[in-house]
Amino acid sequence: MEGNTAWVLTSAALVLLMTPGLAFFYGGMVRTKSVLNMLMMCFGAMAVVGVLWLVFGYSLAFGDDVAGGLLGDVSQFLGLSGLLGAPEDGSTLAFVAFQAMFAIITVALIAGAVADRVRFGAWLLFAALWATVVYFPVAHWVFDFSNEDTGHVGGWIANNLGALDFAGGTAVHINAGAAALALAIVVGKRRGWPKEPMKPHNLPFVMLGAGLLWFGWFGFNAGSALAANGLAGVAFINTIGATCAAILGWLLIERLRDGHATSLGAASGVVAGLVAITPACAFVDVWGALAIGLVAGGLCALAVGLKYRFGYDDSLDVVGVHLVGGLAGTLLIGLFGTVNANPDGVDGLFYGGGVEQLGKQVVGAVAVMAYSLVLTFGIAYLIKITIGLRIPDEAEVNGIDEAEHAETAYEYSALRSGGASSIGRAADTLAGKVPANASKEGATS
Repeated sequence: MEGNTAWVLTSAALVLLMTPGLAFFYGGMVRTKSVLNMLMMCFGAMAVVGVLWLVFGYSLAFGDDVAGGLLGDVSQFLGLSGLLGAPEDGSTLAFVAFQAMFAIITVALIAGAVADRVRFGAWLLFAALWATVVYFPVAHWVFDFSNEDTGHVGGWIANNLGALDFAGGTAVHINAGAAALALAIVVGKRRGWPKEPMKPHNLPFVMLGAGLLWFGWFGFNAGSALAANGLAGVAFINTIGATCAAILGWLLIERLRDGHATSLGAASGVVAGLVAITPACAFVDVWGALAIGLVAGGLCALAVGLKYRFGYDDSLDVVGVHLVGGLAGTLLIGLFGTVNANPDGVDGLFYGGGVEQLGKQVVGAVAVMAYSLVLTFGIAYLIKITIGLRIPDEAEVNGIDEAEHAETAYEYSALRSGGASSIGRAADTLAGKVPANASKEGATS
């Protein structure tokens, strides 16, 4: 028991690291004048959702069902009442912490769709409302399993429908991807998009962020076994295989389409593979994991272009990667699932199980997507017509970092006020034009 609790706590820490990793991944993809705001949106989500989870979010998600599989009892564990202080409750508190990190990363994912143009205060309000109205109920649907021994009744997708989602393909990625689409539509396009180039300002940041996400994702997937056991090992191995295959799938599409395999493509392939294998990681064998990763990598590489066809400005491709990748991974369980990987799973179509499970996966995925889309539209419009969502045009042109945070990520003043002459003096010294011991005045006169 203590070993399992230690593994869950370790996994919770790994999942928390994913949000700073996401901040770097997103932060590298925006322009120089927006990077701090992107980091702050991720860290702001951590702060807001972390507080709400401890106060009432856990109870709403994992309290006894009070609405036909739709909502947990918000008063049951209010402020984690009844869960603190008893040594035997250590495993429960570890689970509370673990699930808190899921809630945080899900909200943070949405931020990438509206980079460069949303007021920070409005984003924090959106994060609070969306977590309360959308994420906490959906987490109850998907993650809250009934327990006959204790009489606990959980959510409808996990218990009544029987759709499989080991670590969050529906509750996290489809949910966040659908919300990202709705929010991007309500907020509107960036000034100049798509005519002006808006290239990533720091690709090493992007790859660093992808690496941190991959590292933390082992806690996300293997930690969802809630024990240091063989099932955690299955999830861990499949997370490796699918992600590696997805990188190759994305780069292959880039090479065939554009003639180049890019670092941005490799980093994006990492995330696409991680997203797709999340729901399936403990329900498929290695062959299934490799297939899911390869399909997701290629499919997401193609899907990121949909925003140009349909005209929605999903700044950092949350829809193309998380919604599409989440849908792919969730549905492909119905094809590649096998009880050889997990006796509590199912055999999918390719393993002799027919199409029944595929149908269940479709219903679960569509239900979460529709719920998130509709509720996010409502929340976003409510904020838009009350306090306003978007920064002024002038602030967007000059840079959201200075407008919203009175800071810039990179300080160029030294270069502008003497730094350039210092560089010039160094170059002249190396060329022999200025004596190495010349004074500053002499060197510039």
